Amino acid sequence: MRFAITLSDRFKPVLDVFLHAGWQPLKLFCTPVDHRMHHHKESLAAAERLGVPVQLSRMRERDLLELAEQDCEVLLVASYNWRVPDWEPYLNYAVNFHPSPLPIGRGPYPMVRAILDGHRQWGCSCHQLIREMDAGDVLAQEQFALRPDETHESLDAKLQLALYRLAGRVAGDFASLWEQAQPQGENSSYWPLWRDEERMLDFSLPVEDIMRRVRAFGDFECLAAVNGVTVHVHRAQAWRESHAYPPGSLILSNALSLLVAAADGMVLISEWSLNPPGGVSGRLRG
Repeated sequence: MRFAITLSDRFKPVLDVFLHAGWQPLKLFCTPVDHRMHHHKESLAAAERLGVPVQLSRMRERDLLELAEQDCEVLLVASYNWRVPDWEPYLNYAVNFHPSPLPIGRGPYPMVRAILDGHRQWGCSCHQLIREMDAGDVLAQEQFALRPDETHESLDAKLQLALYRLAGRVAGDFASLWEQAQPQGENSSYWPLWRDEERMLDFSLPVEDIMRRVRAFGDFECLAAVNGVTVHVHRAQAWRESHAYPPGSLILSNALSLLVAAADGMVLISEWSLNPPGGVSGRLRG
């Protein structure tokens, strides 16, 4: 089948699998990226190797018309920060690959909250693209277990492996899965992108809750107020320990490490900066 795809590097497994299944790419759509949440270096390189055009501006109806004139049959949405125009007058099919086990976790980036809320199962879904965000009938899903100590980075890796499996099922039996797609049901949830307040570490909480937040945000980094100064926390460790210090007290400052009292133990902030990722720092950060 002839297809176009929207893509960022986190979802590149979708492109790889459909190519391996013999589908013919016609065009790739990307959005500007922040090089933190989204990257497109590998996606653009793949388009160059394939000799297909890339569009970095917002998709318009005229773009869908041009695809229809090339006998494009399917639009695959695999990460896209802009709303896709009404595709039905132009294409036979359009599906979205979403990083949650729908109907739970609709929204732009649900993986952080999956860890914050302590989910023990997660997954990804392929659903028909409709006007309502992430709400179309589901063609197929892949699910996997989460560990109690899951991190943002380990969940991201598991998600990409699941995308390979999911895309393989969809590419191999697309028409049948489209016809048999099932409604998501009524127990849906929409998770908006987090606010900075949700990244702030609260040292009045137990160390288990603090470290869950550190793991959930991972390379996006948490924030912490230490001695009245807000720092960006890239790495921390913690342990339970009885003490008489008020939560939030700076106990030790050794080299670049900060030891802060929590409700039931200690938090060692071992990598931090006054600057956000991408700013000038005394340590290299991804």
